[in-house]
Amino acid sequence: MARKFLYFVALLIVMVIAALLALRIWSAELTRFAFVPRVPFEALQPLPANAYADPAMWVSRPGKAGDPAQYLPDGAVPAPKGRAYVFFLHPTSYLARDHWNGPIADPDTRHRTDLFMRGMASAFNGAAALYAPYYRQAAFGSFLVNRPETLRARAVAYGDVRQAFAAFVASVPADAPIVLAGHSQGALHLLHLLKDDIKGTPLAGRIVAAYILGWPVSPAHDLPAAGLPACTAPDQTGCALSWMSFAEPADVSSIRDAFRAEPGLDGKAKGTAPPLCTNPLTGGAAPNAPGTANLGTLVPARELLSGQLTKLGIPARCDPQSGFLLIGDPPDLGPYVLPGNNYHVYDVPLFWANVRADVARREAAWLAQHRPAK
Repeated sequence: MARKFLYFVALLIVMVIAALLALRIWSAELTRFAFVPRVPFEALQPLPANAYADPAMWVSRPGKAGDPAQYLPDGAVPAPKGRAYVFFLHPTSYLARDHWNGPIADPDTRHRTDLFMRGMASAFNGAAALYAPYYRQAAFGSFLVNRPETLRARAVAYGDVRQAFAAFVASVPADAPIVLAGHSQGALHLLHLLKDDIKGTPLAGRIVAAYILGWPVSPAHDLPAAGLPACTAPDQTGCALSWMSFAEPADVSSIRDAFRAEPGLDGKAKGTAPPLCTNPLTGGAAPNAPGTANLGTLVPARELLSGQLTKLGIPARCDPQSGFLLIGDPPDLGPYVLPGNNYHVYDVPLFWANVRADVARREAAWLAQHRPAK
């Protein structure tokens, strides 16, 4: 009996080792198998012209009960409301493979969207108001393959985003400063929004800053097409910030290769130049900063519905070779760190208090620049 038990334990060990080896060798293939939609692409019609007049189409907006973006973590001090209005685009929260575009009413997707809003959009809620639309986002699996369905799914999502942004602009005061923010898929749509609907229009002069986070941005091929320079000073306005966070040792190869494979916003190949890296601890003023410059990290509770703002002393440095933001030894923020020490989900929580201070500082600078002459 004891011998049989030992054989059983040995078999389990072999199975675990084999599974880990398979994940290491075929991780990309297994991920695609788990997440890429297995259904034909559904040709979706544009939303009705007045779709975003319905409050139910917004994750966050003024007056919404239980607005997840208004969450304030334990340890954070409420700040006086600013005068800027924020348009925030949430990251991918549709993980199923039943559709190429996530249904807006899907309960699981809405739950994950709320969690992302608590962890990320909450850093921007010191503004006058924050608007974040639901949209028929491209499925997570669509970003793992290079197929015609990938671009078609993105086009559907982006069509919704453009409609939502038009409704946002119509809802806020005509002379109000605007903060743009998006993470991951939301950052991708934000780049296109800058190019198509903001660059060269009166809206461009109202942009306090654009936080294009968790998505690689090419300084040579994306920013000029978007009409914004990179932020290189903490009080600069009308500029763009971007970073992607990795603990060390960092394996950035998969993200780097995907970045190089896609054409830039100008339609040209990006080459081997690194993506934009803004250090959130310095506002772009310096590439490196010690942990003492980190004003507070949002450490989520295990259920992700709450969290604690804590000074963990997490540093940040922009690696000049790769263009990624390195944060030193892996901090324990939860179980959602991606392979390669990729802290993608924590791009904002890592620097929650610094992001909040950065928005307020740039808004104050914008208001000083646009003060009416006496």
